[in-house]
Amino acid sequence: MTEKLRVLLTEFPENSHLNLAFEEAFFLSRCSEWTSDVLRIWRNEKAVVIGVFQKAEEEVDLDFANSNSIQIVRRFTGGGAVYHDLGNINFALSTKIEGEGQRGVDFLYDHLIYGAIEALRLLGFNPSKENFNDIVIEGKKVIGVAGSIRKDCAFLHGAMLFSTDLSVLSKVLKVPLKKLQDKKIDSVKYRVSTLSQLKPEIEQKDVILSLIEGFTKVLGAEGYYFDFPDKREIELARRLYLEKYSTVSWNFERRRP
Repeated sequence: MTEKLRVLLTEFPENSHLNLAFEEAFFLSRCSEWTSDVLRIWRNEKAVVIGVFQKAEEEVDLDFANSNSIQIVRRFTGGGAVYHDLGNINFALSTKIEGEGQRGVDFLYDHLIYGAIEALRLLGFNPSKENFNDIVIEGKKVIGVAGSIRKDCAFLHGAMLFSTDLSVLSKVLKVPLKKLQDKKIDSVKYRVSTLSQLKPEIEQKDVILSLIEGFTKVLGAEGYYFDFPDKREIELARRLYLEKYSTVSWNFERRRP
């Protein structure tokens, strides 16, 4: 029997902290088997999302962020800082791991990531994977992903640069000098690109449909739309928001254990 992939477009663009609370809530919901696999596609208005072990002051120009009303929020997965605006299309997949051969981070970065790669192929691009969690087109990064594995449950989320304001991105994110020197470039905006720069005729709805098709193909699943999260997911997200994602201690004071 074909597996089901629940597709949600639930988003709170004006509240990045609540958006990130729902990211974890959907993952925990799937791990608890409250629902089937779920793919969420969503946006933030203006925010920097940092990795779980990062220090905000090392990754973000805090003065620029404050003066430009850019929210800062920590996610529960690793990886680097990313800038979001309404031109950034984010996706998050929560799924169960089936079979002994699909374990560990390889399941995330050698299998699930190809849902996003396939989405770009469907849009007419020729993408490739660099490092283990970056997706590039013509040498320019257009998607970065991160994920988490908990027992038999996997979570992969990513940020796709559709029409993101790269001038703001380059000002609000701090890029270590060594990283720039290694890549022989002067500024972060010169090693990233947006889909709208590469192919102006593409619309956001095209990207959303391609992401759904890409991940259903990788999972061998049938997608279906569901307008609202499960009641338990809403309650869990609200608790995570109040106790974790909206707090100064989580977003600015957490340190690597």
